Amino acid sequence: MNKEEISEIKKQFTPDRCTIDHICGCYVDHEKNKVMVDKRAFGSIPDEEMYKYLDIFRHSLTGTIGKNLIPLEFPLDEEIEGGTQNFLLNLRDSHLEDDALVDEFYDKVIANYVNGENYYIILVHAIYDIPGVTSDHIENDDASTDIYDYILCSICPVKLSKAGLGYNEHDNRIEDRFRDWIVEAPVKGMLFPAFIERNTDIHNMLYYTKKPEDLQPEFVETLFGGRPPMSAPDQKDTFEAIIMDTVGDEGNYDTVKNIYENLEQMMEDHAEDREPLEIGKEDMRLLLAQSGVPEDNMRSFNKNYENCVGSEEDYPLLASNISTGKKFRISTPDVEIKVNPERTDLVETRIIDGRQCIVIKVDDHVEVNGMSVRTIL
Repeated sequence: MNKEEISEIKKQFTPDRCTIDHICGCYVDHEKNKVMVDKRAFGSIPDEEMYKYLDIFRHSLTGTIGKNLIPLEFPLDEEIEGGTQNFLLNLRDSHLEDDALVDEFYDKVIANYVNGENYYIILVHAIYDIPGVTSDHIENDDASTDIYDYILCSICPVKLSKAGLGYNEHDNRIEDRFRDWIVEAPVKGMLFPAFIERNTDIHNMLYYTKKPEDLQPEFVETLFGGRPPMSAPDQKDTFEAIIMDTVGDEGNYDTVKNIYENLEQMMEDHAEDREPLEIGKEDMRLLLAQSGVPEDNMRSFNKNYENCVGSEEDYPLLASNISTGKKFRISTPDVEIKVNPERTDLVETRIIDGRQCIVIKVDDHVEVNGMSVRTIL
């Protein structure tokens, strides 16, 4: 799913567009006990409560593709009877009216989700009547020919409100505030099936994680059957490891600077693409070679790539996960320099009095701890 497709579904979680028919919930304590199970028609929920649920569902589709929103494709053996995709398909087709299937879903989450606190599993079913779109991108409900039948799951922490003092209006006094259990924004979620090319794709789904570093691959693999990609932090670490192993002792300042500048240029060139830019094995080889990595070092690229990725196969990394973005930082054990990425030309390395030095070109405006100082002594 791309940004436009995710946004289109996300827009359905508003009072005037909502097509959710059933909502189910299971409150789980820190010992993995089911404290409460709930099932209702979504239309029966009071407005103020409904708005809060819709906000949770929007949060479950919020974030960056590849960091927070992870597309997953089901392996073929998971689409047969008894497979994870087949189970989710049956759950969706039941419109959440089969209590046994819903309970089985809860049990799968509880058994595999790693969490030491209380949480609330919310599961909803909806049918979106996909409007047609004119050539100038205007929706036309009369041209609708397809529906998107889907389920959405949100897993939300449930925590005690903060301790403190509060005003008791009835007794007109300040006293210890009552602490109750609050359902917070979701930290995990899933959308099944995927909504691709503005239609249903039962071979794919979307997984949400609030923290990219907390992907919980075992949870994903057990519950959904698909092997999740590397987390965003792992992708960045892998990219850096490939560079370090390939560049070796030839990793001078200019070479590394060129690698990241060329990567940023690639991202800028593809900024208007609908799909996130991926950097595959050959893309990375070309990036390093064009950035000045010596030919002798490039001979070990294949081996370094396979060692770092853990496979001989191509494993594309998302450019947004491996880029430093608008940051350029130079560090030594005792000094850290932050540079405007557009002015890296102001920094160079030189040998001065036999020592390697980092030299920064400055004009007549320099500040130390916020105070202007003279640059010429």
